[in-house]
Amino acid sequence: MACRIAVLFTLAVSLLSACVSPSAAPSVPALLDRLLPTQALLIGEQHDATEHQTLQRDVVLALASAGRLGGLVMEMTEQGRDTSGLPSDASEERVREALGWKSEGGWPWATYGPVVMAAVRSGAPVMGGNLPRSRMRNVMGEAALDGLIGAEALRQQREAIREGHCGLLPESQIAPMARIQLARDRAMAQALASAVQRAGDGKTVVLVAGNGHVRRDLGVPLHLPSSLKHQVVMAQAGEANVEGELADAIWRTPPLPARDHCAELRRAPLRR
Repeated sequence: MACRIAVLFTLAVSLLSACVSPSAAPSVPALLDRLLPTQALLIGEQHDATEHQTLQRDVVLALASAGRLGGLVMEMTEQGRDTSGLPSDASEERVREALGWKSEGGWPWATYGPVVMAAVRSGAPVMGGNLPRSRMRNVMGEAALDGLIGAEALRQQREAIREGHCGLLPESQIAPMARIQLARDRAMAQALASAVQRAGDGKTVVLVAGNGHVRRDLGVPLHLPSSLKHQVVMAQAGEANVEGELADAIWRTPPLPARDHCAELRRAPLRR
């Protein structure tokens, strides 16, 4: 079914908007009209849903065309990496080098390159937000991280680790793995807060990360300064229930093909 073309803030930028159906997501302009102004916009995704990366790109394009894009922070590359020294016409190779984006690994450039390059072409910096891999082993033993969030949130975080690994992790690894998640959320919050400060008034910095990282009760929002105004969008494939208090908006896309994640984990050894 054909999708209509909408225009944000009466500027001539064409954006792919959602097809009309009872459970369809709003158009990108309607979404932004509801959430702006804000200093930070956290967009969660399911990593294997291509519609979610399209949403990210279209949000970046819309903000850039309105002169409101202050930067883009990506879970997919490490804290400390950024493109601020590159011109807006930099090649993809130079952008990948600046971000330390490897050709191999779990974040395909073909998937995330469009949103990254949309920001670069607009002149806005792209920054890494994730905890560097070199620090992950150390943070597993940092018990002080357990105190970054409340007891109930910590219990839920550990349970999410347990369920996400289909009960295959030894119990002794649950707390250390949860600390990695906490440290990653804190790192992304630090990168986002720094980017907002650099962007200045009237700008919005976008964070792209998995849904588990952006949810209000467990993720990055818990680690942001209380003075930093932010909005959360969780993109959800299918009709799975997402409680409203976890996000300010839910962007629904068609369901993905059935996939037995736990069966896949059981067939392959867990990576340490």
